[in-house]
Amino acid sequence: MNFLNKLINNFLNNKESKSFQNTLEIPAILKDFVADEVLPGLNITPEYFWYKFEGLLDNFSSRNKDLLKVRSDLQQKINEWHIKNKGENFNFKEYKKFLQQIGYLAPRSQKFSIQTKNVDPEIRKIAGPQLVVPVMNARFALNAANARWGSLYDALYGTNIISEDDDAKRSGGYNPIRGDKVISFAKEFLDKTIPLNEGSFDQVTNFSFVNHELSITLENNKNTSLKQNDKYIGYMDKGNGAFGLLFKNNNLHFEIQIDRSHPIGQEDKAGIKDILMESAVTTIQDCEDSVAAVDAEDKIIVYRNWLGLMKGNLKRSFDKNGKYITRELNNDRKYLLTNGKMILLPGRSLLLVRNVGHLMKNPAIKDRDGNEVFEGIMDAFFTVCIAIHDLIGNGKYKNSKTKSIYIVKPKMHGPDEVQFTCDLFKAIEDIFELSANTIKLGIMDEERRTTVNLKECIEVAKDRVIFINTGFLDRTGDEIHTSMEAGPMVTKSDMKSESWINAYENWNVDIGLEVGFAGKAQIGKGMWPMPDEMLEMYETKTMHPKAGANCAWVPSPTAATLHALHYHEIFVQSEQEKISKREKASLDDILQIPLIHKNNLPSKDEIQDELENNVQGILGYVVRWVDQGVGCSKVPDINNKGLMEDRATCRISSQHISNWLYHKLCDHNQVMEALKKMAKVVDEQNKDDVNYKKMAPSYDGIAFKAACELAIRGKEQPSGYTEPILHEMRIKRK
Repeated sequence: MNFLNKLINNFLNNKESKSFQNTLEIPAILKDFVADEVLPGLNITPEYFWYKFEGLLDNFSSRNKDLLKVRSDLQQKINEWHIKNKGENFNFKEYKKFLQQIGYLAPRSQKFSIQTKNVDPEIRKIAGPQLVVPVMNARFALNAANARWGSLYDALYGTNIISEDDDAKRSGGYNPIRGDKVISFAKEFLDKTIPLNEGSFDQVTNFSFVNHELSITLENNKNTSLKQNDKYIGYMDKGNGAFGLLFKNNNLHFEIQIDRSHPIGQEDKAGIKDILMESAVTTIQDCEDSVAAVDAEDKIIVYRNWLGLMKGNLKRSFDKNGKYITRELNNDRKYLLTNGKMILLPGRSLLLVRNVGHLMKNPAIKDRDGNEVFEGIMDAFFTVCIAIHDLIGNGKYKNSKTKSIYIVKPKMHGPDEVQFTCDLFKAIEDIFELSANTIKLGIMDEERRTTVNLKECIEVAKDRVIFINTGFLDRTGDEIHTSMEAGPMVTKSDMKSESWINAYENWNVDIGLEVGFAGKAQIGKGMWPMPDEMLEMYETKTMHPKAGANCAWVPSPTAATLHALHYHEIFVQSEQEKISKREKASLDDILQIPLIHKNNLPSKDEIQDELENNVQGILGYVVRWVDQGVGCSKVPDINNKGLMEDRATCRISSQHISNWLYHKLCDHNQVMEALKKMAKVVDEQNKDDVNYKKMAPSYDGIAFKAACELAIRGKEQPSGYTEPILHEMRIKRK
């Protein structure tokens, strides 16, 4: 019996089966999308798809609801404890004991190691940059998928890494003075990464081959070679005398491109026109924080783009500076190795997909009682089904060579919620007859109850976990919300120097290494938020590979190419070996609450500055989310510096204002005045956007109301999340 017949037979012979049209409320556009686009080529009927989805909802919705109630109940108990024990009554030992008694701190796991199998090398062994991109935007999704390789010359020329001093301006046409600075920087990179036995790369005049071995000629006509010959891997013949030389350092590749007919290559002694860097090794295609998907129409866009990526046929055409461009996925790259064999290197990032968390529901589908379905269950079912196209070879390319599906799951609170996710994945594997643990899990360590139980969370998922990371913004938002009743919190800028933050960052790496992530899974660090400040990123983001992170988030393909330089400089495996011998981070430090000391309360001016900074950030983000459906974009901050903003930024600002408002460091009128004042600032910052709808002077728009709700009602929101208010207001706006 073939797969299709088996599925239909199982469906028809199930005495409890019901016609899906009579149970789930599914809009016609979603039914058509599933029948006409998702299922062809999978040998799965629409009847089976919807019947099994309904069964999944029946089996998991009640449990999902119960887990959310546990969150609420624990928060209520913590609130009550802090009310009784705040100030001089606070005793840390009693606080920790209380958290254990109520189950917030789970029983500690014993020694174990993760056992995840069939993981692609991009996750197991290659340390490098990671992009996170809204999958709802097809052009961005394609750019990110194609960012596996990036031009070093372009990345340097177009950013502030290269100084504009000495007439090296970026503006206008090609500036040869700036170009020379770029080439000098790039050749210094080569000298550090693949040093020569004699001389330097700015003295090289020719590359040639003898029996597949690389020979390098210097300007004094001497021949030299690499100090480490094994770093040369092979070459690509591009025709007409052009070729690419492939090198590998710290498991990352780069290609020196030789073309003496190219305008840049003509001017170079060795004919080098560029250095192509292996950059974004992995990319998270995001269905969550960076998108604004609030109904069936939006979810179809999300799923259609993921489908296009899995089948390899996603394309977007657009006008760029008067030129019509069609963007599609890059081909793999073919090289001739030194042993005479051919090798194909992936032309695209390995793609992971981030589903939404357990909290949200979506009106795209309603159950038999007319209730919106849990969006996380919906995301898991749809994104896995779509990814089967990749597993069975329906696409133009292969994403996972090991036939795995990688789902990053955000905003889980503790091991019980991780267990729920694992059970959900297993049920979906059974529905689609996938091998056990085909669906791999990335655990985002961004909620306090997950942090303090991280080892226990990983143990639950030890057969399918492939990723943990830290995220300062969401994690701080939950830190504030969890301990809201304890007292007023320090400013956002001071938060980064609090003891819990450093302990949290180290704890994540310590736990990951302790349970065997090295060589098996990713330990990630958070986003660089300033896409225009590449010099600062280049000078500081070495801290992430040095911290033992084998991936770290960057805001753009250009940033990925530049951040890749850090992984050539720092071998993360060696850093992890050193870190594994250090003293482990302290749970007691993580549990320290970042309260303002009663003798160090901020002044009126400091309070006003903090308030205006927070509300400006909320307004700048929310007005685009609600009015334009933009879930992630470069938003000017209060000093007009562009920051990549998503819901995590909004969450921390919302919680911080609510905390100070609740503890009377500011009042309702003060918050409203700040909102109105900053609305004018945000209007001015967006004056050149033809799609922008001004908030001032009426202050009666839906977006402005959403920002007010987030600032004033943040304390009431579940776990301090922004999604319920944003979704409600976006639906009204649509």
